Amino acid sequence: MSKLAITVDDIRSAATQIGGAAVYTPLLENAALNRLAGRRVLIKFEGAQHTGSFKFRGAYNRLSRIAPQDRAAGVVAWSSGNHAQGVAAAARLLGMPAAIVMPADAPRIKIENTRALGAQIVPYDRLTQSREEIATALAQERGAVLVPSFDDPFIIAGQGTVGLEILDQARATGAAISQLVCTCGGGGLIAGIATAIKATAPTIAIYAAEPAAFDDTARSLVSGQREKVAAGASSICDALLAPSPGALTFPINHALLSGGLSVTDDEVRAAMRFAFETLKLVAEPGGSVALAALLHGKVPHDDAPLALVISGANVDPADYAAILQGSAA
Repeated sequence: MSKLAITVDDIRSAATQIGGAAVYTPLLENAALNRLAGRRVLIKFEGAQHTGSFKFRGAYNRLSRIAPQDRAAGVVAWSSGNHAQGVAAAARLLGMPAAIVMPADAPRIKIENTRALGAQIVPYDRLTQSREEIATALAQERGAVLVPSFDDPFIIAGQGTVGLEILDQARATGAAISQLVCTCGGGGLIAGIATAIKATAPTIAIYAAEPAAFDDTARSLVSGQREKVAAGASSICDALLAPSPGALTFPINHALLSGGLSVTDDEVRAAMRFAFETLKLVAEPGGSVALAALLHGKVPHDDAPLALVISGANVDPADYAAILQGSAA
């Protein structure tokens, strides 16, 4: 048995499990970006997934594994928004109640969308309260299943289906990718993708992209232990504000990743504008960090094709308008 939380077989199982529910998202190519990068760039656009981010994959894989007789008690999760929406959508499809512990300052659109999917919102103050403690107590009180946002084998395996799709789609375009850059918060998405890709294409270099103030995975990869984010750190990338790499995700990422890249909030804003103006894609701040890393020269240069993941498209309309107009949001 592997010492890591999942294997590629778990991801293949997840692909079968979610196949009738999840969207097989596009792998896009843009001539202007290729010219700018000096190489082919293939963009896996998870904004096209249900609820606007990759999170539906892991949520559906996790919830659909709950025994039918145990579903009436429902599920409890914590999230700033994308995992919240993924869990809420999966729960609705499976006929299960869901309660989501969300920061009171989460983007309004994410709160409203989660509520519209039928989930109960339990607000908390991210500066003074522990979302994990609130969610754990609520789950115990209700006899519900706790659904972590990244540190769960079924969640990681579900997110890893992105990697299987990238390999298949890149092969279909004749692109032998040498590198992949992916957004990283708690590390579930990139851990799943890395597991999927390294099983059949071990020479592909995989890099985590993070906000500069939340580069805990990059620092952890260097030190070999789970580093923490500094107290008081902030970023516009609300989807990536995990305080440290996951207990399950970090061993995977430490074993499989080639390194970590970090970008500033201004670089993220510029990437969002580029995505809108040139790629014609809506990308949220946290979903744009891999693109920002490429646009701002953070990715080690290679002439071979590169794949990158835009992981979500859920951005507050007012903030998005300010960013597109070039003013801080």
